[in-house]
Amino acid sequence: MLRVGDLQRSIDFYTRVLGMQLLRKSENPTHKYTLAFLGFEANPAQAEIELTYNWGVDHYDLGTAYGHIALGVPDAYAACEKITANGGNVTRPAGPVAGGTTVIAFVTDPDGYKIELIQRDA
Repeated sequence: MLRVGDLQRSIDFYTRVLGMQLLRKSENPTHKYTLAFLGFEANPAQAEIELTYNWGVDHYDLGTAYGHIALGVPDAYAACEKITANGGNVTRPAGPVAGGTTVIAFVTDPDGYKIELIQRDA
């Protein structure tokens, strides 16, 4: 679960830039929050990311415990091109990981969360 400061901005990033689908959304007026669940396919076939928007909160400090989300992709180079073309922020271009051969890249979402793209072997 990621807490986000602007739910629609984050939904746009995860759907338009990363290619996920908005799977479902729910609001809780009593406790003043909205949840959005996104993924490449519905759970249990694929993992889902839960975005939580607490009404009236527009930003969060990320803290030091959070590292990053990792997503497997068939082609990290093509994914970076598509992400850049859709307005996403590639912070580490695709290429081999230091000291290895696995191809990775990093992007950052609108709230500053880091997302690693790991190229899967065919």
